[in-house]
Amino acid sequence: MKKVMATGTFDLLHPGHGIYLNEAKKLGGEDAKLYVVIARDSTVEKRKRYPIVGEQQRLELIKMIKGVDEAYLGNENGDFLKIVEEINPDIIAIGADQRHDITKLQKAINKRGLKAKVERVKAYHNAELDSSCKIIKKIKKMDFKGKINDNCD
Repeated sequence: MKKVMATGTFDLLHPGHGIYLNEAKKLGGEDAKLYVVIARDSTVEKRKRYPIVGEQQRLELIKMIKGVDEAYLGNENGDFLKIVEEINPDIIAIGADQRHDITKLQKAINKRGLKAKVERVKAYHNAELDSSCKIIKKIKKMDFKGKINDNCD
């Protein structure tokens, strides 16, 4: 059994997240276990933007996805490799649209004496709303013309 680790923000879940996680698990073969690490709110704020959905709720949602065997929040201290040491995966799956330098990451993993191989998932869901940023932009542009339920103030 191979352990595959996938990481991400997973804010405003969309089909691209599901494809990434399914393809990540496939990298480990038929009996693979998928471990997902969700970025902490503080990390997301530093690297991207303020998350819409908080880290605890994002963790809860990822745990509900079929195919995810275990899910964890990442480390807040910025040491990404600490959780890699804890999970000890055989493969670290990088999403098709994630901006990680695979060579640099592999060198850091090797330097730390870890066995994980870094692989990029090739499949990508190309759709109108295939990223959280696209969802946010669409919502910002929408004119609801008073058609928002009173509970959505």
